[in-house]
Amino acid sequence: MSLDGQETFISHLIELRDRLLRAAIAWIVLFIALFPFANDLYTLLAQPMLAKLPQGGQMIATEVVTPFFVPIKVAMMTAFLGSLPVILYQVWSFVAPGLYAHERKFILPLVVASLFLFALGMAFAYFLVFPVVFGFIIGIAPVGVAVMTDINKYLDFVLTMFLAFGLTFEVPIVVIALALMGMVEVEKFKEARPYVIVGAFVIAAVVTPPDVISQFMLAVPLWVLYELGVVIAAWLVKNRPAPAAEEAYTPLTGDEMDAELDRIEEEQKKLS
Repeated sequence: MSLDGQETFISHLIELRDRLLRAAIAWIVLFIALFPFANDLYTLLAQPMLAKLPQGGQMIATEVVTPFFVPIKVAMMTAFLGSLPVILYQVWSFVAPGLYAHERKFILPLVVASLFLFALGMAFAYFLVFPVVFGFIIGIAPVGVAVMTDINKYLDFVLTMFLAFGLTFEVPIVVIALALMGMVEVEKFKEARPYVIVGAFVIAAVVTPPDVISQFMLAVPLWVLYELGVVIAAWLVKNRPAPAAEEAYTPLTGDEMDAELDRIEEEQKKLS
């Protein structure tokens, strides 16, 4: 490796360190701000369950340190979600200079859309799925059995459901990305429809509690979102302009790369 290559590699490592540090600082600062409200955040998270418990019902803690650490976990995860735009911006700022122009135009909207859809999936689970699931579970409890869920077990269940529905709402992004990159043709997505429907119900049966309602509430959106992704992908592929030969791959020019390296060096001088 030449001396110039070594300097470029080291400068990229330094920039990566700085951007990771900024992302971590954003997370930590928001966590510190949310720390005093950790118990309130957990109460808000537990509200769908608390609303379905019979009068006088409550959640329990079966371990000594659980009442302290579980709300802290919720505050940390809330801080991470709140700082995610800053974290993604730092990641984007690091990788964008090395991408082709058409890749930058393609990736950024998908990242923004995926973030929005994941949050939408979590909201769908919290406001629609949880009340139905908890109402069903508490409603079928035998007479004389008091439903009192451990707060740590409840947190694990909620995180699993958030992840399941968040990823479910990412299905259109996956379909569109694969179609636009030319990895899978739109017709192949249409041909795979029967397998997707069966797979959606299998996934729902594994992830959700053992009741038909919650399984349908995961499987049906997964199928519908898949169909939506196929429709959008077909429209985008059909209306995508063919790039000119000289514009098919347009990475940063030498001058642009030099300017980027100069900017990194200036930032390092300010930090030092």
